[in-house]
Amino acid sequence: MNVVGLTEKLIASMPHLAGFTLAKIKPAFPAVTCTAQSDYLTGQYPESHGIVGNGWYFEDECEIKFWRQSNRLVTAPKIWDVAKAADPNFTCANLFWWYNMYSTVDFSVTPRPMYPADGRKLPDVWTQPSELRDQLQSELGTFPLFDFWGPRAGIASTKWIAEAAKQVERRHSPTLTLVYLPHLDYNLQRVGPLDADLQAVDAVVGDLIQFYESQGAQVIVLSEYGIRPVTTPVHLNRVLRKHGLLALRNEKGLELLDAGVSAAFAVADHQVAHVYVNDKTKLEQVRKAVAETPGVERVLDEAGKREFKINHPRAGDLIAIAKPEAWFTYYYWLDDARAPDFARTVDIHRKPGYDPVELLTTASALTIGWKLAKRKLGMRSLLDVIPLDATLVKGSHGRPMDWDEDVPVLLTKQMQHLPSDRLHSVDVFEVLRRHLG
Repeated sequence: MNVVGLTEKLIASMPHLAGFTLAKIKPAFPAVTCTAQSDYLTGQYPESHGIVGNGWYFEDECEIKFWRQSNRLVTAPKIWDVAKAADPNFTCANLFWWYNMYSTVDFSVTPRPMYPADGRKLPDVWTQPSELRDQLQSELGTFPLFDFWGPRAGIASTKWIAEAAKQVERRHSPTLTLVYLPHLDYNLQRVGPLDADLQAVDAVVGDLIQFYESQGAQVIVLSEYGIRPVTTPVHLNRVLRKHGLLALRNEKGLELLDAGVSAAFAVADHQVAHVYVNDKTKLEQVRKAVAETPGVERVLDEAGKREFKINHPRAGDLIAIAKPEAWFTYYYWLDDARAPDFARTVDIHRKPGYDPVELLTTASALTIGWKLAKRKLGMRSLLDVIPLDATLVKGSHGRPMDWDEDVPVLLTKQMQHLPSDRLHSVDVFEVLRRHLG
């Protein structure tokens, strides 16, 4: 069970985790979802598996893409590949861990909205085998996509995933089941830790522990990162623009970042930003501009990338690390009136960087209701309810962490399978393998 954002400090408010043995995890770098999960499932670092963040610049297409879903992007063998080679009877289910499409697991469930030609976004999932999609949604209702991400994100999506995991277990009893439970992640970024969130996710986790243990399963609970308080958004692309390094395209008075033409640009991902320099003659100028930006703690060059085991072609030319209280936005416009129309919407695939402000809205319920009503009537209506105020974000993650900070954790009742009470992110693979036997 991947309880996102769980740390030792928060466990004190989750009684269903009493009785587990805890090990701290020195998080992946960057400490973000896709990289952490890939470290855990391959036992390799980004220099080998290639997942340098939640998104990166695809140089062959000259496009920035986040939240891709094909498992073929992970270029190292996964735990289920190793297990299947050792035991042909091994089976694996993956419920909502990332890169969950077209993998070699036996049962997959992952969010995959429908996008009809009229511009709507309809909640749905992708599954393998394909009939599992209809089975789950006929029994549990349509996956609550808008409770999975956006201003409405809350416990409903976590509950749906948990119930889907039970259904898969009852039908197929996989040897290994991976379950993603995101609820804590939302308010830890929006407002900070809340007792109500801890109680809500503890109830779901407790129910799953009881269910799986009644099936004779060993239960592991882990997390990907700890979320720290932040106060300072850093707009690297605005800095690069002021240095004449960013190229923009004007569309009906709004500005779009044109990565393929830009001399340099930054791909923001929480407290880490990958900086790509198309014009190599300006590499030192870019490095200096980024390093001198308030809120930037360190800039990794080639030697630094090797030090953090992220020296992969996808990682860019430079990597900026924010100070503990800071985080990176993708913002590149200087005037909010020129911001692209998608900036004020929940649009994780069009934005050239991660945008946690999508979890927040300052629009009234009446305004949101009216926009949704127009859509239901078949009218084209932009759901532009996301503010452009990055100071609203209260928590972030991604930068390197020391052992005494709020690092992620791994909990098990099979303490003989823990080689130490301190694990590096890639050690999780071996802990999983030991539990499998």
